[in-house]
Amino acid sequence: MNSTTRGIRQHSSVLHGVHRLLDAVAIAGTLYVALQATPTGGEAGHTLANEWLIISAAAVLAMHVAAEVTGVYHSWRGDRLRRELGCIAMTWGYAIAGLLGVGLVSHYNVRFTYETKVAWLVAAPLSMMAIRVAIRGVQKALRKRGLNTRTVAICGANELGLQLAENLNGCPSLGLRVGGFYDDRGVGEDAGRVADAGDRAGDLDQLVADCRSGRVESVYITFPMRAEQRIRNVLSKLSDTTASVYIVPDFFVFELMHARWTNIDGLPAVSVHENPLHGVDGLFKRFCDLLFGSLLLALLAAPMAVIAAAVKLTSRGPVFFRQKRYGLDGREILVWKFRSMRTEDNGPVVRQATRGDSRITPLGAVLRRTSLDELPQLFNVLQGTMSLVGPRPHATAHNEQYRTLIDGYMLRHKVKPGITGLAQVMGFRGETETLDKMQGRVRYDHQYIRDWSLWMDLKILVRTALVVLKQENAY
Repeated sequence: MNSTTRGIRQHSSVLHGVHRLLDAVAIAGTLYVALQATPTGGEAGHTLANEWLIISAAAVLAMHVAAEVTGVYHSWRGDRLRRELGCIAMTWGYAIAGLLGVGLVSHYNVRFTYETKVAWLVAAPLSMMAIRVAIRGVQKALRKRGLNTRTVAICGANELGLQLAENLNGCPSLGLRVGGFYDDRGVGEDAGRVADAGDRAGDLDQLVADCRSGRVESVYITFPMRAEQRIRNVLSKLSDTTASVYIVPDFFVFELMHARWTNIDGLPAVSVHENPLHGVDGLFKRFCDLLFGSLLLALLAAPMAVIAAAVKLTSRGPVFFRQKRYGLDGREILVWKFRSMRTEDNGPVVRQATRGDSRITPLGAVLRRTSLDELPQLFNVLQGTMSLVGPRPHATAHNEQYRTLIDGYMLRHKVKPGITGLAQVMGFRGETETLDKMQGRVRYDHQYIRDWSLWMDLKILVRTALVVLKQENAY
């Protein structure tokens, strides 16, 4: 019995090969320049030349291996430049980490000076980034002059087709020009928006005619996935043309959590609800949590000891309060805090703190306003139940309450909870006394999961410091 393997291959182009070649030149070239521009340490010229060849080759190989993990050489058409540049920096970091690991195992000692190494480690990624900026600049200039562009047709005058047209028109650097909408059905209330995004070019028969004449080079089908028969009919008609045809699935109707392609023995699938921190990204975030969490704990050990003594001396009860909250995948964890109240609410009903709450001690009011009561959560970070940045964990009682009121509420638990998060720096810090406020917090938690990056974590940490200094919505 014969079977056909169905899979999806990554798009590849000559430009990808050019990127690889230019990156190799940048790595070897910046190392050579660094050797010439820094002290040689008295080493013989031929010795340094041999080591230059060995290290350059090893670094290029490590870069290509790391690229298979980060995907830096996949098609960046449609992505913002800063995302590509960030991926280059991450790939170079992985490559250097791999080189250091091989060096430690093999005991190979590179006899370059410290200045040479530092200059190269900085110059190489900057050179690769400069190459990307230059290539994109050339592409943009060519496309402004009408070169390297393609006319595309949108098959489906619907909400998804309108969104696609807006994306294409808003990013001219893609080199794709919307030639018009084609559909056998009317557009109804979307008629005005269709006119703004691109002309209504005709029905499906007209689409086939335009593809045959060469007026349209590529077709994007935006029919809903449930319209399988309509899609089959269009594909059957377009098979008699030489136009490139793409199907744009209407996944946006779902609440996508860091959607990505995967495959099961060649059969493609797309994730709908997914943890973005699998694999290398998760390991790197955990490494950063351990590194920076340990540094913060060492720096704050003395102030935390003073706070602990003050809590013990100013009110009855324990120094720490450990509250049951939901962690990664909804598993229950105990979150550490300096006790700031006279009572310890940890049951099926937990009342949120409000302005002027009589349960809060005088010292507790100061700790909560400055967020110093959250410092013991550094122990949670080192333990692995929390991260420095992520959706703030809520009391178990609040989770059970809001999961029945807010669609997708539990999706915020697809990542580890954090000491701070995107919602907190966007104005949703403190009490959420209304359903609208909790919905706003959950909306930003979902955005964090969809758009997560290490750069986003860094920005949130910096903005958290500014929010705490303003002392808004904290009581």
